[in-house]
Amino acid sequence: MAGLPVAMAMPAPGPVRQEITGSGYVVAPNETTVFSRTEGRIIAVPVQTGDRVAAGQVLITLADAAAGFGLEQAQAGRTAAELALAAREIELKQAEAALARQTALAASQAVARAQVDEARSRRDLAANAVLMARQAVDEAALAVRIAAERVADLTIRAPIAGTVTRLNAHVGDTVLARAEGVRAGDSLATITDTTRMVIDADVAETGIAGLRPGLRGEATLDGYPDQPFKVEILRIAPVISAEKGTVSLRMSLTGPPAGIRPAMAARLRIFTGTEGAGE
Repeated sequence: MAGLPVAMAMPAPGPVRQEITGSGYVVAPNETTVFSRTEGRIIAVPVQTGDRVAAGQVLITLADAAAGFGLEQAQAGRTAAELALAAREIELKQAEAALARQTALAASQAVARAQVDEARSRRDLAANAVLMARQAVDEAALAVRIAAERVADLTIRAPIAGTVTRLNAHVGDTVLARAEGVRAGDSLATITDTTRMVIDADVAETGIAGLRPGLRGEATLDGYPDQPFKVEILRIAPVISAEKGTVSLRMSLTGPPAGIRPAMAARLRIFTGTEGAGE
């Protein structure tokens, strides 16, 4: 008797892996160029290219004798204004005491009313002199703050924590103030936060229908082709490049190689199916 046919179970087809490829570069979004706010001669550069610096750390020290003299002059002016105010306040107290005496005498008709009015006028003049002296003290204090800020500007500090990726400062050089050196090439240093980097990449606009923030993928760097790492779309550019027919993406990185650096070339694959959605 012939055997009965056995039904063979066929494996269910798995999801087809769909992906979009592209290329781009590693970018450090938090980067700043450092300029001098005042003119001066460089007397110290305690950092080197590649050094890790903290926010506020000294990068460059300048010397400018005029700035120091200006601060001393402003401080002397403030001291003189404070002494003048003290003298005016003494005069006011004397005028107020004289007015009180004349007022008491007038009440007992020992002096004429005109003497009281004269004493009151002297008091008012003394009070006005005190107000003017106080204003002079405020102006002198402002001059000290301005002069002190100029002296403080001779010490150039790191505006952010990061790595010194460019340094164009040498002891003995004379630097210009920021207003006179507005080009990036005129900057003294560049500080880059290399702890948080992204990839800016271009992909063909034909795949834009399958793209959305949150999609995941994989990237490799030309310098580390055997060390792939995960990426995720953070942002999709709102416009298409008419010249290249591409759309730009910004990707976050997970577990990139330890030697990753800004401007490294990257190649990436974005998974548009279930894998890319993280399901």
